[in-house]
Amino acid sequence: MESLSCLVLRPAAPTRLSAPRIPQMAASRSSAFLSSFAFLSPVDYQFPRTTAKLALKPTKASASTVSTTPSTTTTVTSTATACTKKVLVPIGFGTEEMEAVILVDVLRRAGAEVMVASVEPQLEIQASGGTRLVADTAISTCSDHVFDLVALPGGMPGSVRLRDCEILKKITSKQAEEKRLYGGISTAPAVALLPWGLLRRKRTTCHPAFFDKLPTFYAVKSNLQVSGELTTSQGPGTSFMFALALVEQLFGESVAKEIGELLFMHSDDDKPRTEEFNKVDWAVSHTPHVLVPVANGSEEIEVVTIVDILRRAKVDVVVASVEKSVTVLASQGVKFVADKLIGDAAESIYDLIILPGGVAGTERLRKSRILKKLLKEQDESGRIYGAVCSSPTVLSKHGLLKGKKATAHPRAITELANAVDGPKVVIDGKLITSRGLATVLDFALAIVSKFFGHARARSVAEGLVFEYPRSLKI
Repeated sequence: MESLSCLVLRPAAPTRLSAPRIPQMAASRSSAFLSSFAFLSPVDYQFPRTTAKLALKPTKASASTVSTTPSTTTTVTSTATACTKKVLVPIGFGTEEMEAVILVDVLRRAGAEVMVASVEPQLEIQASGGTRLVADTAISTCSDHVFDLVALPGGMPGSVRLRDCEILKKITSKQAEEKRLYGGISTAPAVALLPWGLLRRKRTTCHPAFFDKLPTFYAVKSNLQVSGELTTSQGPGTSFMFALALVEQLFGESVAKEIGELLFMHSDDDKPRTEEFNKVDWAVSHTPHVLVPVANGSEEIEVVTIVDILRRAKVDVVVASVEKSVTVLASQGVKFVADKLIGDAAESIYDLIILPGGVAGTERLRKSRILKKLLKEQDESGRIYGAVCSSPTVLSKHGLLKGKKATAHPRAITELANAVDGPKVVIDGKLITSRGLATVLDFALAIVSKFFGHARARSVAEGLVFEYPRSLKI
């Protein structure tokens, strides 16, 4: 039975790592598959000559099919997943929420049975950006399980909390001893895996701010590093490539490629990252106030990524449920607990309202009379609104896209009158839209740039370890 994790999203002043840019090192051996995705260039990953074939060997039965159910959150099923792969993702106080949620979401899409385990005395923990996560189980219940993969998210002090958990140390050490897959992202390699002695003779990368903690000879300045059973990566901005590399090792290249395409990680070098029409100034004289409505079936990657990045930029974000309860079940089985109900949120005025995607969630957002009224008032007052994935169709059905250019998920873009197919993000005056999923990093950073300027967006992107244009032209 697929497990559920619960997220309580509350405004908080996040404490974040800054990331000095690290020059990339040329790969000794690259995967043609991985380099086809936008998050991976030939210098983004490192595969040692002696281990690359082993770590990235495709499963023999890798022919895959995609569910035909109309959905923007399709899960790939294949003969490679006939034997369910069990994955452990531990979390603790201060775990980085983007890394944890993207990892869980992507692995579940591939067909893995993901268990989220708390290393704290209680199941509920507060993540590094103020998000509250409630694990599926306590780490103490995992001791007798055999996992195909143990993957540690980063974040501070989350990595310290993982490091100090003796049960997790034993589980991960046994995983390494028995030559099963394990890995860590961001601060986890340097703060947890290194003290446990699990990086010996392994080429490793981590968050740039902790790079000097790694053994000099085996430290690799790359966004992704695979060394035998160990996979490491640098930060929230490399979470998709980290998760996808793990999918490839668990299920094979065919499944990983299909997941990457579903997430929009494929490279469109000939198309602009962001295209803007009818340019206007978004700057405000106060801290921007942003509303993110959520519903049962909302896409969790989009909600968590948008909220996380905007809070990093010091935006005041309110997450509001359009359901009767603040607890919302998202599209990949993750539970969100919003800050408040939409009726209570409607008492305030927002500089920006953003609708996340997810087919079922989009339909429930469309049916909310209170949200419809808020969006109409937002438009009439000349304030900003936006949508990602399938939710631009909500704006269209409410008459809020008349004469405006927008983009959306490929399965929804045909419903838009003035669709722009190509850019990840489209801005038209005080409207902003995106294709969704992996493109929401660009979407959220574009919002930061419009509110605060390109320099602030660049600073946030560096903390994420996410490649972002140096010039104002995006």
